[in-house]
Amino acid sequence: MKLDLFLLLYQIFKVKKKTIFFKDLGVKEYKVTWIYQKKLHNTIINNKNNNNIIGYLLFVEYYNHIYTIGQNCKRYKHLLVSEYFLDQINAYLYKIDRGGDITYHGPGQLVVYPILDMNYFFLDIHKYIRYLEEVVIYFLYKYYKINGIRIKGKTGVWIINNKQLRKICSIGIKIKRWTTMHGLSLNVNPNLKYFDYIIPCGISDCKMTSMKKELYINISFKEVKYLLKQSFENIFNIECISN
Repeated sequence: MKLDLFLLLYQIFKVKKKTIFFKDLGVKEYKVTWIYQKKLHNTIINNKNNNNIIGYLLFVEYYNHIYTIGQNCKRYKHLLVSEYFLDQINAYLYKIDRGGDITYHGPGQLVVYPILDMNYFFLDIHKYIRYLEEVVIYFLYKYYKINGIRIKGKTGVWIINNKQLRKICSIGIKIKRWTTMHGLSLNVNPNLKYFDYIIPCGISDCKMTSMKKELYINISFKEVKYLLKQSFENIFNIECISN
């Protein structure tokens, strides 16, 4: 009887999951995806009083090699090679509208763009970034037993292995009228050599790693996407429906 009462109260008072639209964009070119992001971002901003769109969650992998620089970063400060060299390695450089410093995107990296109306969640930028970190920390440990951690004063998710600190996930966001854009990039199995041409995130002693490097096995990209989506749903208490 007591158990039945407990279940009844749980059903009455439990927090209902919010619903957002999910889209796996597959393998794309960076600029096309950036434009698409901005379109969805503007859709939410321009219709805040007329609809109840809570947000979108986009997954993408880039087929070309990209370096993006945040809006407050000096163009060449943490780029260690010339633009001529970038041409030789078929890499592209973009100055974009997110916070943060320079980072790399490319094949073997899962990039996640939550485009959310934070009025449906909480109005706290730092808390939002911590939630993004928690999505990855939860995912890494629950499904792959990789112990991801936070480092005070350094955004992203890190790993300590044999007393060496390495970064596995970078985060850079934009928030306008409490609507988020950009997000996180998780190194699944990228060519880490491309990080050698920059000072990642402007941190001089930053060493990058990947799931493949930590586990010494090939990682299923399809599996990672499925499980990271579940982690996002759990941490943000949402349900993602395909759009």
